[in-house]
Amino acid sequence: MQKVTREQLIERAAALFADGTVSSVLGWKRGEFDYDITPAVFESAEELEKEFVWNDFCGANFSKYLVSKTVKAEEKILVFLKPCDTYSFNQLLTEHRFDREKVYAVGIPCEGMADIEKIKKITGEGIAKIECGEKLAVTTIYNDAPVPVDPSDVLAERCANCKSKKHVAYDELIGDEGEVVSSARFDEVEKLEAMTPDERFAFWQGELSRCIRCNACRDACPACTCEVCVFNNPRSGVENKAPANSFEEKMFHIIRAFHVAGRCTDCGECSRVCPQNIPLHLLNRKFIKDMNECYGEYQAGEEVGTKAPLVDYTTEDLEPGEVFDRRDTDA
Repeated sequence: MQKVTREQLIERAAALFADGTVSSVLGWKRGEFDYDITPAVFESAEELEKEFVWNDFCGANFSKYLVSKTVKAEEKILVFLKPCDTYSFNQLLTEHRFDREKVYAVGIPCEGMADIEKIKKITGEGIAKIECGEKLAVTTIYNDAPVPVDPSDVLAERCANCKSKKHVAYDELIGDEGEVVSSARFDEVEKLEAMTPDERFAFWQGELSRCIRCNACRDACPACTCEVCVFNNPRSGVENKAPANSFEEKMFHIIRAFHVAGRCTDCGECSRVCPQNIPLHLLNRKFIKDMNECYGEYQAGEEVGTKAPLVDYTTEDLEPGEVFDRRDTDA
């Protein structure tokens, strides 16, 4: 359950509407199902009161939406940012992807978002209704009596391994500020590293073979902001192709991971939106872990203007030979 309430967010947004600080609000509204909460732009306090939602399913990272035409050149938009969202916000500012003067950022604390797939493992399929509170009350089409689910038992992976409860960017903060937290987010990466090459290949072959090339991971990723993506370029040789063979299956995600290396804030949007539940975040975390070990600790988006290790040469950088020597030693 989120400690900051829907009413608090609506009240503050309405006040910013009233005094002319903002002309619109980027927030959440209900989709087709109770757990299908979707980003939306609200143009008035009345719209907020009618449709605005804030609960355990508001997982979308709004930073990516600031790059779109959502932010009109002549207006200022209010955006609600959870702690993890603010890292992407800063990273996009570093890359000059939106006009900071046209955005009013309100930081809101987050207790973690729920994973609908974990809920289904407890309640079964056919979810008809979910009421959010101290417990999630889940009603299915097969059982009229709501099934109580503890939110802490169904946290999304990125929330269970949250790297920070601290906002690194905002114009104002609602609620209490958190801290950078100790995270076990690299544990799964270490398990993969402990596998033999053949075992790792089999793992990723099994995962990536489920890809239907819907591009949801790319479209939701705050680090994917090219105006023309290589996968939409007819001259690239990989334009919007279906995963017709094993090469296509692997290379789409590997190429994308390389493209966001050093810029990925580990927000987990890629895995959240994947309809096939492929753990795509593990590819990005492997890159993050390697860069930390080779170049020193670095968190993308922690500060505006910082350069990622891959684009910031120093005389202290490891030489390629040292990297391979290290791998030989570890083996």
